[in-house]
Amino acid sequence: MNVGDIMTHEVITVRMDTKVGEIARLFREHQLSGLPVVNDANEPIGIVTELDMITRHARPKLPTYLPLLGAYLPLRSKEYQESLRRITGVVAQDIMTAPVNTIGADASIEDLATQMISNRSNPLPVVDASGRMIGIVSRTDVLAVFEDIDVQLEEEMEEGDAERKAASHGG
Repeated sequence: MNVGDIMTHEVITVRMDTKVGEIARLFREHQLSGLPVVNDANEPIGIVTELDMITRHARPKLPTYLPLLGAYLPLRSKEYQESLRRITGVVAQDIMTAPVNTIGADASIEDLATQMISNRSNPLPVVDASGRMIGIVSRTDVLAVFEDIDVQLEEEMEEGDAERKAASHGG
């Protein structure tokens, strides 16, 4: 089993100029965890996640200042600028996470799970060899695979227990 077997093929996407209000509506109406931002060639260039949307309403990360020779030098001002950009953003380009992590359809489920954990990525756009999006996969898709595996193992164990009991009563 690989990513192509569990991905969603019909992907709802947005463009860089999609308004934040429209993005919020799409999240709510379709119960999404993330929306890929694509260009005209259907290549993912960013992703807007639930966390990106929530971050818009959080307090900005204020920079720390270092006093030096009577002046105050801002530290981590890039984080502050990034925080302000997201808070004041009005379109997808302003709030999206870029670059976006992607995965190929032929990748294993184990590779998918590893990438999701190590990069804290959810969902992940699935791309073909040319970088065009062909699907999307979320943590829920991965959990469904693991649920199926666990149910199958439990059934096999129960069958084995029943066979052992039958053998011990018959012998």
